[in-house]
Amino acid sequence: MAQVVPIPVPKRPVSSPRDNGKSSALLNLNDPNKGNRSCSIVGTRANTGTPLKGDFERMSRRRFQNPAPFRRGRWWYLQTWQDVFVAGHLKRRKVWVKLAPASLPIREVRKIAAEKLRPLNQGLESIGSATNFAAYVNETYIPVVMPTLATSTQERYRGVIANYLLPAFGQLSLREATHLNIQRYFSTTLATSGLSHESKDKIRDVLSSVLGSAVRFGVLVKNPAENIRLPADRRGKRNAKPYLTPEQFDVLLAKISEPYATMVFVALYTGLRVSELIGLRWNDIYDDSITVDERYCRGDWGAPKTESSAATIAVNRVVIERILRLKSLTVEVRAGRAVRKYRVVKSDRPSDLVFQSVRDGKPIRDNNALIRFIKPAARELGLPWVNWRCLRTSHATWLKMAGADVKDAQALLRHSRASTTLDIYQQFVPESQRRAVDRLTTLGSQRVN
Repeated sequence: MAQVVPIPVPKRPVSSPRDNGKSSALLNLNDPNKGNRSCSIVGTRANTGTPLKGDFERMSRRRFQNPAPFRRGRWWYLQTWQDVFVAGHLKRRKVWVKLAPASLPIREVRKIAAEKLRPLNQGLESIGSATNFAAYVNETYIPVVMPTLATSTQERYRGVIANYLLPAFGQLSLREATHLNIQRYFSTTLATSGLSHESKDKIRDVLSSVLGSAVRFGVLVKNPAENIRLPADRRGKRNAKPYLTPEQFDVLLAKISEPYATMVFVALYTGLRVSELIGLRWNDIYDDSITVDERYCRGDWGAPKTESSAATIAVNRVVIERILRLKSLTVEVRAGRAVRKYRVVKSDRPSDLVFQSVRDGKPIRDNNALIRFIKPAARELGLPWVNWRCLRTSHATWLKMAGADVKDAQALLRHSRASTTLDIYQQFVPESQRRAVDRLTTLGSQRVN
């Protein structure tokens, strides 16, 4: 028989898991058939799926972790690797995670450990979540998201961030601002702070806005501030929003100088918000209606508050005449011993403002008009609660007193929902309810007799 001689096969170096395929790439360079496409080897990055260096939106290669829980003192612990940012550079460090009391059986501890490791191993926790909360707010949220908000909203958001969010979460990474930690903050720290329910709700809104932007930018997978519950409001009875009666309004109007008296008149009879009132131009005024398509709030021009707010509303002819009357008025302003006269309307071109600053014709500042002219007159009458919001509430209440349908009131106030008109703005108890209560009292007295 012919002897079978084995043909020697040259050994090929095998790349280890740690060399990232460098040996394979070296073999390809030394291969005499490297010009042949059938023998070429795909580049290591394309072969392994390793992402290029970039921002947080690119997925990083995950290392599967399955460490064994261990007992130390009176607790079970777990040691895991976590991504952290140190001076802007991504690093990995070991962290100890407290799992459960040492009295718990190892079988139950393993279940808890599996739940702790699940977000890491399944990619439910993005690499960007290692970003420090304060760094994200100062370097991303404030310069990128904040300019898209109204100027007045920016001022309030900055106050909430500086006074509440940074002291509470500034030292944590975004991943450490979990739903549990946030709920604990609202249930314990804010519950005993003495803040009003509305203030706590605003803090929750701002925090949700910050973490929601992190989700949109791919830094977080889910917004942990969603479905956070606030502590129950302990204030007891709900205070009704005050409103002016027709008699109070007539006396108040006589004590306010122009053009602010006309502003108050138009605000109550139209229900316009003060920002919409200041933003009115002459081309928005018609014979029996007013168009609301712009607003001005403390230096910020913009669209009305909601889509429903941009509308044309019907107004009484008396309101239009009061507005047109401004063109013929002059006011006297005392400057030391001198008295100067100014025209209330400096220019009435279609694009000019209806309500102009007395001195220079610029937009009126709502807070300045309120503090210097409206509040002092209201305090003289014992009505310290009068403000711009009160005038809008009074408009809604007067509509109800006049018997207006709730859908008509909703359209005039330009609310998105009729429930807002009924529950918040209309503060009047109908006479039909009073008559019903009186009948019940009569029935009760008859039964007693």
